Amino acid sequence: MLSIYPACFFKDETGYSVVFPDLNWLATCGSNETEAMNMAVDCLAGYLYSLKKDGEQAPVASSMSDISLNDIAKELDVDTKGAFVNMVSVDVAEYAKDHFEKSVRKTLTIPAWLNAAAQEKNINFSQTLQEALLKKIRA
Repeated sequence: MLSIYPACFFKDETGYSVVFPDLNWLATCGSNETEAMNMAVDCLAGYLYSLKKDGEQAPVASSMSDISLNDIAKELDVDTKGAFVNMVSVDVAEYAKDHFEKSVRKTLTIPAWLNAAAQEKNINFSQTLQEALLKKIRA
């Protein structure tokens, strides 16, 4: 099912900032319009996916005509030069299959003694690798 929300795109010195006023001021950015739109789709999908996983209801989307770019720019203290409002759409279920839920098979090599010791302790290799990678990424 397609979800569509208005987003405000504000031009700045590094590209575009994107704000979803209907979604608690959810924001992202991109270095150009294309990247900003791609990031907006990803951001919208992630937010709506998280709401669904948490059992929360997504807010009703405003119509584009109900969005006042000037009021939002004033609230955020940003310039409206080069700014615009655009509808951002995503099929959250389909997006999640490709980006949030899809697993990738990896082949790795470890010493035989380490493999034997881990199997002896019934260690889940996939889970352990995921935990280690997350720890490294967050470091």
